[in-house]
Amino acid sequence: MKNLVLGAVALCSTALTPTLAVAQAEIQFWHAFTGRLGDLVAEQVETFNNSQSDYKVVASHKGNYSETLNAGIAAFRAGEQPNILMVFEVGTATMMSAKGAVKPVYQVMSEAGATFDQDAFIGSVKGYYTSTDGQMLSLPFNSSTPVLWVNKDALKEAGIAADVDLSTWDKVGDVLDTLKASGSECPLTTAWQSWIHLENFSAYHNAPFATKDNGFAALDTELSFNSPLQIKHIQTMGDWAKEGKFFY
Repeated sequence: MKNLVLGAVALCSTALTPTLAVAQAEIQFWHAFTGRLGDLVAEQVETFNNSQSDYKVVASHKGNYSETLNAGIAAFRAGEQPNILMVFEVGTATMMSAKGAVKPVYQVMSEAGATFDQDAFIGSVKGYYTSTDGQMLSLPFNSSTPVLWVNKDALKEAGIAADVDLSTWDKVGDVLDTLKASGSECPLTTAWQSWIHLENFSAYHNAPFATKDNGFAALDTELSFNSPLQIKHIQTMGDWAKEGKFFY
């Protein structure tokens, strides 16, 4: 997942620092969202703050995903880390290895006596942020999924039904043949090739992407996306590129 455009919330070790009940506890939350997603986060924070008077969440935008992660690391080294830090999926290994810098969400919930149902999360999303012994390390906040955009006008011009079945790559290939033959200069393109055509493809087919539980069990992990299934898909994409049916 990309998460990507996606991230996980990691609770820092200061999240459960005792505070006096007489004062409103301020919770610093650093995130990477702008635009519509930034508006939604601001709305969530405002709704929570208005719902009670014991806590006040202060949301701060710290740049893109990489910049937000780096800001969190720098802040921790300076002893000025936020209570909650949004980290995208690429930073998961960094957070898992940051012993003492973060407190796993399952531990936070347990120490707070809060009800926490790990099974309430989508399995594929939960699995990415869960240790090999079944404990959730961070709280999934948002998750991305690839979307296939279709130009229905272009399909109609090529004599293809606008609602043509594109549920498999084989069926996509048949449509690309027709589009190419009709004169289309770019029948198919894609973004994030490794994320969509290797990571997501492998997850969808339950094919390992790497050894050691896809890298969650140990650091000495080796990439292993060389199964017949994955090789066939990448070979197909390569053939389409040579034939002028796929451009990147």
